[in-house]
Amino acid sequence: MRELLGVDVPVVAAPMAGGPTTTGLAAAVGAAGAFAFLAAGYKTPEALAAEVADLRTTGRPFGVNVFVPTPVPVTEAEFRRYATRIAAEGTPYGLDLAAAVRTEDDDHWAAKLDLLLADPVPVVSFTFGLPPEPVVRDLRRAGSRVLVTVTDPAEAAAAADLGVDGLVAQSGAAGGHLGTFTPAAPPPLRPLPELVALIAGRAGLPVLGAGGVGVADDVRAALAAGAVGVLVGTVLLRADESGTGQTHRDALADPRRDRTVVTRAFTGRPARGLRNDFIDRHETAAPLGYPALHHLTRPLRVAAAQAGDAERLHLWAGTGWRGARAAPAADVLTDLTRTL
Repeated sequence: MRELLGVDVPVVAAPMAGGPTTTGLAAAVGAAGAFAFLAAGYKTPEALAAEVADLRTTGRPFGVNVFVPTPVPVTEAEFRRYATRIAAEGTPYGLDLAAAVRTEDDDHWAAKLDLLLADPVPVVSFTFGLPPEPVVRDLRRAGSRVLVTVTDPAEAAAAADLGVDGLVAQSGAAGGHLGTFTPAAPPPLRPLPELVALIAGRAGLPVLGAGGVGVADDVRAALAAGAVGVLVGTVLLRADESGTGQTHRDALADPRRDRTVVTRAFTGRPARGLRNDFIDRHETAAPLGYPALHHLTRPLRVAAAQAGDAERLHLWAGTGWRGARAAPAADVLTDLTRTL
């Protein structure tokens, strides 16, 4: 763990794009002796640069996670059909979703890489696919260790062939977007220890486990299976330092929420969250189409969050969501590592 990430505590704060990961959360995790990732996803390069500069002042190692641009195309006809279908969801907020423009982008891929090459951070991780080999080579030459999120042994083998420094083995029990390279055909849901054992036994690289971690027993099981550390995200969503919105926080604590599901209804890419009415109404009709569907529903999700409307909000959460609690991040980490 120290060789890969520069820390000894085997619990890592996962990158949670869209707001939950803040520099305050990352700093609190670092102060507790653990490692934290910043989430570059959905940020401008300027915003990411500011966060990197802010976190550098702590003097502790940290990483940055970047989305590999692996678009999931959706035709104009399918996009228009779905936009029309969900149009009524936006009516209470004065949104004309049916008239939304189909937007495809690469999340400022080149500019973010330029930033990380010009101002290297200790670790760079990638999600949604494989970065080109020259990107891995250049980042490593700049002094960064490079990790790739993988969801099955085939993805792990392909990442290892790139010469990366380590792998993040993400189970389908993880909250938020699944890192699968094949969103149209995600790998089977495996318990995290099983996935870690499969990948650690074949890849010949350090493996971090991720997905469904809610209590200390989950951490121990992943480490026993061969992980050098475990990423946690969902259990930090209610932490004092996280940027999770109040509507999302309240839903995580709501005893009436009884399950998580994998859905593409909000973003056009498989992601796990608490089941709600929007998913129930639209999941079966939702096409694959990322990031186009993400941009389509984003104004609705922003409005719903501000209005306290949890039924139209993406309530990302892994299967260990019951472990999330309102407390300082350091206390959450202590609970997860107390018996290690």
